[in-house]
Amino acid sequence: MAFNKKINWTNWMQGDLGVWMVFLLLCMISLVEVYSASSTMSYGTDSYWGPFVQHGAFWVAGIVLAWMVSRVPCNYFKIGGTLGLFVALVLQVVVLFLGRVNNSARWISVFGWFTFQPSELTKLTLVVFTAFVFATMRDERGVSTAAVKFIAVILAIVLALIAPENLSTAGLIFLIMLVMAFYAQVRGKLLCAILASLVVILVAGLTFAYSIPETTLQEWSRSNNAVLHRLPTWVHRITDKHEMPADPMEYDITDNIQETHARIAVATSHGIGKGPGKSRQRDFLPQAYSDFIYAIIIEEWGVAGALVVLFLYLFLMWRCMRIAMQCKSLFPAYLVTGLAFMIVLQAMVNMAVAVGAIPVTGQPLPLVSRGGSSTLITCLCIGIILSVSRTAKKKGSSATIHQTAQAEVPTA
Repeated sequence: MAFNKKINWTNWMQGDLGVWMVFLLLCMISLVEVYSASSTMSYGTDSYWGPFVQHGAFWVAGIVLAWMVSRVPCNYFKIGGTLGLFVALVLQVVVLFLGRVNNSARWISVFGWFTFQPSELTKLTLVVFTAFVFATMRDERGVSTAAVKFIAVILAIVLALIAPENLSTAGLIFLIMLVMAFYAQVRGKLLCAILASLVVILVAGLTFAYSIPETTLQEWSRSNNAVLHRLPTWVHRITDKHEMPADPMEYDITDNIQETHARIAVATSHGIGKGPGKSRQRDFLPQAYSDFIYAIIIEEWGVAGALVVLFLYLFLMWRCMRIAMQCKSLFPAYLVTGLAFMIVLQAMVNMAVAVGAIPVTGQPLPLVSRGGSSTLITCLCIGIILSVSRTAKKKGSSATIHQTAQAEVPTA
């Protein structure tokens, strides 16, 4: 009988099993925690199951997307990344003029059903395009100077379009490109010049933040200028010390409400957690299901839950580095490294914000936070990683990859 035939899961779940495991585990964590943390959204929409069903639909679409992409040959990503980057840049221009949602020009509303964030697509396509350029524009010394300059120009355009409304995402993109340049063994002089420029920019930014008068910041906050109205927020996140009063009863809990309730969630977990679905701070955190979902995870699951989530991202990074070392050519190695670092770096930033280690950035937790475009794009990244792992050679190391590149320009 056909019903007695065993399902061959290796034919369905092609690619690295470790990546699949992390992907599906984070999916389950996401569904549980978004269901728990979306109480305020359910109350606001007058629909108990609505937010969860919508998030579940995005996850189903994301898993199907990842599965489909995992079967695409790696060479096709070169064309897709180039065309996709052009589309992403066009959307970045469009969103500055037509994409104002919640008083912020970051999203484009799609038929009023969900919002799409072009910067998510830009991150992905820029990583793919950079891997393609670094793997092909080479000379006898490695990545050519022309390739670095070309990517630098593209990166400058991307940052100029994203930074005015989303400085944290622009900073993440810069760091991702820096890591890819380091992994691709860009010449030391060029890397030193990039790092020196970064230090100068940081010093200049900090000097500006601590020297600007508060009255000027208040005037800018009332400005309609796309850049100026965001500057006070950036400055305050850097300069505000949030000192605790001697008497805790005098602390204004409405000041910095996101950070305050996130820290309450972490503190009231008492290390062991309150149990799944028993969070209290989800009713007070404005972005409990998105930017601060890690704080809810800690509140409900304690230190153990926090460490499990952290371990999953670190394990994903390790598996991707193993995949990169198995690749027989440069493009897939650079590609999987860039995508893995993009996902894991964003996760680390989100978790650091949730526990109060760094200022608020507005970055969701990849594959866990509620979000349409973020979920779909990250699932697309996982699909590309699985595609590379499916075709990666089972022998070799990063050292042999770069030695091969000295002799010839490889193809994926």
